[in-house]
Amino acid sequence: MKIYQANIVPLNAEAIGTSAHGQALFVVNGNQLVVTIEMFDTPANQQHWEHFHGFPDGRPAAIATMAQDTNHDGFVDLPETEPVSGTTMVPFNDTPETMDIPNDEYPIADANGHFSYTKIVPLETLDAQFKQVFNDSELALDQRVIYIHGVANSLKIPATVAGEVATYDAHVTLPIAVGKIERLTLD
Repeated sequence: MKIYQANIVPLNAEAIGTSAHGQALFVVNGNQLVVTIEMFDTPANQQHWEHFHGFPDGRPAAIATMAQDTNHDGFVDLPETEPVSGTTMVPFNDTPETMDIPNDEYPIADANGHFSYTKIVPLETLDAQFKQVFNDSELALDQRVIYIHGVANSLKIPATVAGEVATYDAHVTLPIAVGKIERLTLD
């Protein structure tokens, strides 16, 4: 069994008016990956995309901070995270193993900005899909970071904030929290 954890800290808190934070736990046990994520103080009553990000070449990813706000608009948008965090890799939605990122199957926060997510993911299916997309079957969780995304459509976001993914705008993709995934146990 392998266990990984991430302490998820706020990103863009000043700009969005809430300090989203929480924990993620990843347990690899045999042919399953059990993912548990609990978040607090996220924008309430809305869906939050969540994924792990990383570099396909295996370089370790780091969390983005406000230092990544390269255009100085007061927001760290998704493209600004890429130099330190890499690309979006695996979603934590209803079917992570399909790696279908742009969809409406992510957790929805309650009126207090809380949500809890638990999913048992078949590793054989996820590994095969990961290999097809990234030419590597090694998830290398301890080289990745987790992002939580999403703000209310009513939040005024400058036009300089990028985030268009298919039919989803920056309100959906704006990072609100991030955590470095670290290994807790050895084989």
